Amino acid sequence: MTNPQKALKKRFFIALLPPQNVQKEATKIKKYFKEVYNSKAALKSPPHITLQPPFEWDMETLPKLIQELNHFSASQQPFSMTLNGFAAFKPRVIYINVLKTAELLSIQKSLMSHLESSLNIVHQVSKNRTFSPHLTVGFRDLTKRNFYQAWSEFENKEIYHEFIINKLTLLIHNGKNWEIHSEYNFKS
Repeated sequence: MTNPQKALKKRFFIALLPPQNVQKEATKIKKYFKEVYNSKAALKSPPHITLQPPFEWDMETLPKLIQELNHFSASQQPFSMTLNGFAAFKPRVIYINVLKTAELLSIQKSLMSHLESSLNIVHQVSKNRTFSPHLTVGFRDLTKRNFYQAWSEFENKEIYHEFIINKLTLLIHNGKNWEIHSEYNFKS
């Protein structure tokens, strides 16, 4: 028997998405990982930098979540983000390296703090771990063997993008993949 309460909850996460041209390039790299290294899990979401890891939220109170994200975003300044080269969480994840800037670290910390105090959304693991911003291209479904082959190919490969981040994105899980639910503009 299914729990009727469970059906009302959906999984969400909050991220920063790079501009379309960077998303296109990152998606091409993800597709390459699927074809060459049999790693397709990174294709289950648009290219992004996670700020608030996945959490469950009751759809009936979604307007409250949206209201808080609007409130938070309206107080944020646009900032510059730089992607530079590739890095890895060995031996399972390869990603495009995101430079850790004061602005990026600040918005992640502020967002998590805001969500905890206003909505009681807490990701315990993230609270006890240093924030490592990254844009995943090869995910946990990489076998160790494929990881090391891919890493030898990508560890010195060049990729560089600099752009302005001016909004947060709320993503929702549709049962199969993550898709964009809504976006929240920063102060202009």
